Amino acid sequence: MRNISLIIRRVWKSAFMVTALSVLIVSGTQAQDAAAGRTIFKEKCTSCHALDRDLIGPALQTAIPLKSEAFLIKWINNAPAFIASGDKEAVAESKWNPNAEMTAFPTLTPVDIKNILAYIKAGEPKKAGDAAGAGAGASEEVSDFSLAGVVAIILISIAVLVILGRAIKMLERLILQKQGVVLVEEESVSMAAGINRLFKNKKFVFFFILCLVISLGSWGWMGMWNTGVNTGYQPTQPIKFSHELHAGVNQIDCQYCHAGAFESRNATIPSLNVCMNCHKAVQARDSHDGNISPEIQKIYNALGYDADKMTYDKSKEKPIEWVQVHNLPDFAYFNHSQHVVVAEEAIRKEKGLKPNEPVCFACHGPVNTMAEIYQYSPLTMKWCINCHRDTKLEVKDNAFYTKIIAAHEKIKKGEKLTPAALGGIECGKCHY
Repeated sequence: MRNISLIIRRVWKSAFMVTALSVLIVSGTQAQDAAAGRTIFKEKCTSCHALDRDLIGPALQTAIPLKSEAFLIKWINNAPAFIASGDKEAVAESKWNPNAEMTAFPTLTPVDIKNILAYIKAGEPKKAGDAAGAGAGASEEVSDFSLAGVVAIILISIAVLVILGRAIKMLERLILQKQGVVLVEEESVSMAAGINRLFKNKKFVFFFILCLVISLGSWGWMGMWNTGVNTGYQPTQPIKFSHELHAGVNQIDCQYCHAGAFESRNATIPSLNVCMNCHKAVQARDSHDGNISPEIQKIYNALGYDADKMTYDKSKEKPIEWVQVHNLPDFAYFNHSQHVVVAEEAIRKEKGLKPNEPVCFACHGPVNTMAEIYQYSPLTMKWCINCHRDTKLEVKDNAFYTKIIAAHEKIKKGEKLTPAALGGIECGKCHY
């Protein structure tokens, strides 16, 4: 009897330890891996790959399951070198699209690549309510998934422990009956009394507290980790301006409206006069029973413009209160011109942009497909630092770096060097 009871208790303890470890693994790694992989995928892979359809590369959710993890780690890390090594599978894979070479990502660790694969297998999390653009609310949904998994494991574990407890009692009673011991029938107890007895069990109380701490810790960690990360943020604007229509269908260059991005720190919001260059004539009457489009009419109202008389009334002018989408902390300095002019070629190569795609896509995503603009990239410090670590500067025939080199030569010769030689009198140095 003692041997059987001892075995049962060992099984009970083993089940307890396995359950606790499962909770730790699920809450601490699984969901976070997919979230981290999603961030890396959005930063480095979306120019050539999509989860569910062929682009420059194959649909990943279809192609990835056909390859081993070891192959994928080597392929993603440095495909050109992998192909050059003569590996048959790598050479065969390179023939999928002979006109496009897989970019090497030597800075990605095996853990990073496994995180990417976890995201590809899990897919893009679905958003509740109105669509807020690709990736909106992903961190929150991943966190919810993590917590739901922890809760489910806790409930299953409790059920397993209760069943094992009952099995132990039943076996002990059977053994005692075979030994001729007369057992007294236990009186049925109420549910409240049963719960009270359950919480007097030290092992159950310890397990319950452990699960509670893990759940709250996971929830708190995910909450703090995603604080201030506004990927997918899509506020309602006063005018439903469609980038998909203007930048996509009509192929209007970004610089036409956001000229400041190429000349100063800020991209600038285009003035309504820029809108009127087209919309003084384009009024979309065909789509509104001969009437001016309500959205275009909002532009007219803001300018005090009478479309019938083609006159302006300055007394009726009022600014349009656009809602800022991309918000950086006040202590973070970002210069658009430094990136889209000086570093344009370097960013293009790092992000794998096509010749017809503006460098703006590197941070703002495929704006030409957005019916309403949203924050595409996380814009976190880690995201910026990774880009600065990975991007190879293109200094040849770059006027900016030519000036820097010339300035260094002056320093070496002991010649006079003023701030003006390094752009110290440019407007953007003082006026944001």
